[in-house]
Amino acid sequence: MPTVSQNSLFGMGNPLLDISAVVDKDFLDKYGLKPNDQILAEEKHKALFDEIVNKSKVEYHAGGSTQNSVKIAQWMIQEPHKVATFFGCIGTDHFGEILKQKAAEAHVDAHYYEQNQEPTGTCAACITGDNRSLVANLAAANCYNKEKHLDIDRNWSLVEKARVYYIAGFFLTVSPDSILKVAKHASDNNKIFGLNLSAPFISQFSKEPLMKVLPYVDIIFGNETEAATFAKEQGFETEDIAEIAHRVQNLPKVNKNRQRIVVFTQGREDTVATVGDKVKMFPVLDIDQNDIVDTNGAGDAFVGGFLSALVQDQPLEECIRAGHYAAHVIIRRSGCTFPEKPDFH
Repeated sequence: MPTVSQNSLFGMGNPLLDISAVVDKDFLDKYGLKPNDQILAEEKHKALFDEIVNKSKVEYHAGGSTQNSVKIAQWMIQEPHKVATFFGCIGTDHFGEILKQKAAEAHVDAHYYEQNQEPTGTCAACITGDNRSLVANLAAANCYNKEKHLDIDRNWSLVEKARVYYIAGFFLTVSPDSILKVAKHASDNNKIFGLNLSAPFISQFSKEPLMKVLPYVDIIFGNETEAATFAKEQGFETEDIAEIAHRVQNLPKVNKNRQRIVVFTQGREDTVATVGDKVKMFPVLDIDQNDIVDTNGAGDAFVGGFLSALVQDQPLEECIRAGHYAAHVIIRRSGCTFPEKPDFH
């Protein structure tokens, strides 16, 4: 493996403390949740956070989609430490301290924008069977400030050090200007910029900022539901996932030196990816249903594995293989957690 330098992978997003617990259908119904979904908390969900914390078996993990992915990329790479940089906003509070500690333990070079207006964001993961319903209370994560953090020389120099960039679509609701600044930098310097469709609501309600950044996106990730929602919102009039991938690949792109790559995961079904002008299917690793502990974080893990190979200049097939491996490890554990070392060759 070629050695990879520090800060060569850059991620920016919503750092959240995951609070996960197994719940029943009544709990989901009470708060109007779907078994497998991702939403932002509204007023009616405020009590949910108190209630889930009081569940018998509650677990806390450092989370947030982008942070999960860069953490897993760093875990896959192992050495050197701090290959991954992460920016996001937290509060000056206990949960914020936990996030800092967890990032340090994961050897991620996290540079948080800290403010005391809002508490550190949380995400309730309501687990039922092998489904997970996520309710994010962004709080501090929503307060990320481009002028007070990204634009500051010492922080921007870390952005410039990177060769691969990854931001989950969730951050489009927080700081689209920050995303655009990073995406343009990547495009202007022929570096690789990756974006995730993240959740159906992003394609629906953040359409304008999403389509503004898309011309700078070299790799777009999503799952089958997000792909279908994007296609519908864009008026593609097809539900064929391979056709959607092809159409997304051919949307306008600024940097013509890199052909856009589209990667759509489909749970236990084949991963769909564009290879050159073709669309190919990549089977995932077999797993016994009984071995699945928790699918929370599987998508983030896939991207993390993918990025770990990408930042080491591996070909697309190898990036997907690394992504499948990482997801395969994560779903057999609770939350987005991993063993000490990967067993990936």
